[in-house]
Amino acid sequence: MRVFLDANVLFSAAKSDGAVRALVRLLVERGHECWVDAYVLAEARRNLQSKGPQALEVLDALLPYLRLAAAAPVAAVPADELLWLPEKDRPVLAAAIRLRCDALVTGDRTHFGAGYGRSFGGVMVHSPRSLVERLFA
Repeated sequence: MRVFLDANVLFSAAKSDGAVRALVRLLVERGHECWVDAYVLAEARRNLQSKGPQALEVLDALLPYLRLAAAAPVAAVPADELLWLPEKDRPVLAAAIRLRCDALVTGDRTHFGAGYGRSFGGVMVHSPRSLVERLFA
């Protein structure tokens, strides 16, 4: 399965050795492709720099296990798939669609919660918990 990781997932995986890091590790170990793009990577780095700069080393150690794509304009994806999201979050779903991922995993319940369990452009939006339940339960 191709899984796109949102910036908050990268942040959590780098910041603490908890459930989200375990999820990323499990995805990689089970042969799933974990994708990020330059947009979410920059956001994760920016947030770690201000809230936990020591975790930047952990993020850098995770990167060789992830697939990294360049950021692309949101216009590359049909607008009707993205209009339900705030403008700043549209590039995340657009990247997952553009990269033909099966799933987008995000802990951003405020902005993506309405999309949890729904598919947009072929990408199912999941919380970390729902992805675990879908793949490993």
